[in-house]
Amino acid sequence: MSQYILVVDDDKQIARLVRAYLDQAGYQVAVAYDGEEALQRIRAEKPDLIVLDLMLPGRDGWEITRLVRGDQALAAIPIIMLTARVEDDDKVVGLELGADDYIAKPFNPREVVARVRAVLRRSSGALQPANILQVGPVRLDADQHTVSAAGTPVDLTPTEFDLLQLLMKYPNRAFTRMNMIEQALGYSYEGMDRTIDSHIKNLRRKLGVARGEPGYIETVYGVGYRLVGES
Repeated sequence: MSQYILVVDDDKQIARLVRAYLDQAGYQVAVAYDGEEALQRIRAEKPDLIVLDLMLPGRDGWEITRLVRGDQALAAIPIIMLTARVEDDDKVVGLELGADDYIAKPFNPREVVARVRAVLRRSSGALQPANILQVGPVRLDADQHTVSAAGTPVDLTPTEFDLLQLLMKYPNRAFTRMNMIEQALGYSYEGMDRTIDSHIKNLRRKLGVARGEPGYIETVYGVGYRLVGES
C-alpha cells in the first residue's frame, strides 16, 4: 500500500500542484485547505506525513504542529512545513515545535517530492543499520526505531532520531553543524545551520539528561556539538 500524505495549504492552486506531483510519485494524497479541517483529518486518518503551510485560516501551522507533537498517538508523524515566510526566526520556531523540514515558497515541486521521500525514509528507519546504541541512560534501538532515557520511552521526530543516532555512534566526538547535516540528514538537506540548534534544543529537553553526564549533548563552542560519553 502506498504511503498516505496530507497536504495542507489554503492556496488551492499550490495544494493541487503539490498533490499532482506527489500522486505522480506514487503516494496516496489528500488535501485540506484550513487548519481545522487539517486537524480533524490528522486525528481521524493518521497520515504517514504532513506537508503543512504555516499561514492558514482557523488554526495556523504552528498550532497544528504543537497539537500533533503533544498527542502521543500522532507525535511520530513527520511534518514538512511549507510557507512563504522565510525569516530565520519563523523557521526556528517551527523546527523547535518539532517540524522535520522546512521549504520556503516559491519552490520547485520536485524538491517537495524529494524532501518527502527523504523524511519518509528516515521515519521508516530504512536508512538505519541494525544495532542498539547505549550511552549513559540513553538507549537507541535502530531496528525498532525507538529511544529511551533511564528506561522511559522518548518520542523523537525522524530528524531528531537521525541526529541522535549519529552523536551516539561517536560519543565524545565533536561534530560541526555542517557535518551533522551531511552525515545524519544527507547532502540534499538544505536547512540552515540554526536548524541543527533547534533540533539539539529539542533533544536535550526530551532526553532530560543532566549537563556533564553521559548522554548529554554538549555545545562545543566555535565548532558544534558532541554527546558526552562514559568517562
